[in-house]
Amino acid sequence: MVCILLMLLSVFYEKTAGPFKVLANLTVIPMQQGFNKVGSLLIDVSENFGTLEEARKLNKSLQAQIDELIMQNNNLQEEKYELERLRELYKLDQNYAEYEKVGARVISKDPGNWFSSFTIDKGSLNGIRVDMNVIAGSGLVGIVTEVGPTWATVRSIIDDSSNMGGMVLSTSDTCIVRGDLSLINDGKMRFEQMENNDNKVEVGEQIVTSHISDKYLQGILIGYVSEVQVDSNNLTRSGYLTPVVNFKKLQEVLVITKTKAELTGTDVTQEDAGAAEPAGAEAGGDAGGGTDAEGGQPAENGAGEGAPSGNEPANGQPAENGAGESAPSENGAGQGAPGDAAAGPEGTDSGGEGPSGAPPADVPEGE
Repeated sequence: MVCILLMLLSVFYEKTAGPFKVLANLTVIPMQQGFNKVGSLLIDVSENFGTLEEARKLNKSLQAQIDELIMQNNNLQEEKYELERLRELYKLDQNYAEYEKVGARVISKDPGNWFSSFTIDKGSLNGIRVDMNVIAGSGLVGIVTEVGPTWATVRSIIDDSSNMGGMVLSTSDTCIVRGDLSLINDGKMRFEQMENNDNKVEVGEQIVTSHISDKYLQGILIGYVSEVQVDSNNLTRSGYLTPVVNFKKLQEVLVITKTKAELTGTDVTQEDAGAAEPAGAEAGGDAGGGTDAEGGQPAENGAGEGAPSGNEPANGQPAENGAGESAPSENGAGQGAPGDAAAGPEGTDSGGEGPSGAPPADVPEGE
């Protein structure tokens, strides 16, 4: 049956080929093209998924490299700025080369925008002491007010409680420079009590610490004159100056390791003040040492100072002991008491000794 059908089709092929071709062109070929496009699209999507995954991995790797480069750049920028600050400190150190200094970092400060009072990371273990001057930037920052083993507190010159002796560098006219946090908001400090004389003080003149300042070393730059006027009394002048230190940004400072009192020789400690006392007491003991009124032997009392032993002098007056006080011969406390020690109750003398004949009690040296 199939063979017959094929034979018939072959007979009529020539006649029927035209319509079949038209039908195939209208139906089968478009469907075939559609299937091909869908297949190509699916292949493209699959390939795109693989490419997208590779792109994600590459992006993650590149992002890690970018983060690392940003961190390195930040570190380099920080080191650059630190290097610039350290160069400024080095230049400042050279400007004041006559003073020995210790570098320190600021580790904390009081609340507020300004470094009016702050703490540094060096203390007594590094040789820091109270009243040492602190410098940074181009000049004076403040003074050390409190010291611990590994830290110290610095009060800056802009603090309300700060005032110092200043001097115009060009004319040597002295003045008082006062801290004022309300003025520093405008970037200035006040100076006053400058003599109104023939010396002309102009804007831009340097004001440095004065030689008559109690605690600040001489010649450290404070700032530049920004305004000056004659006071109403016509005897003095006052005005404003611009400080050379940026008190909003302080990270590293230099501490001068000598105080004004040490450099001027006015730093007298209690040990120095009391050094003459033992020598004076010893001199008194030597002057009080003498001989017995009758035996001609050196007298002994409880302090080891000169005093008559046993008897009173022939004139009946009490003898002097090493402290220069009137006392009997065997009074161990060195206090004045009439009569011989034996006149007291049996077993004790008038000076509070022990049993009769016992050696006198010691008296502290120098009394």
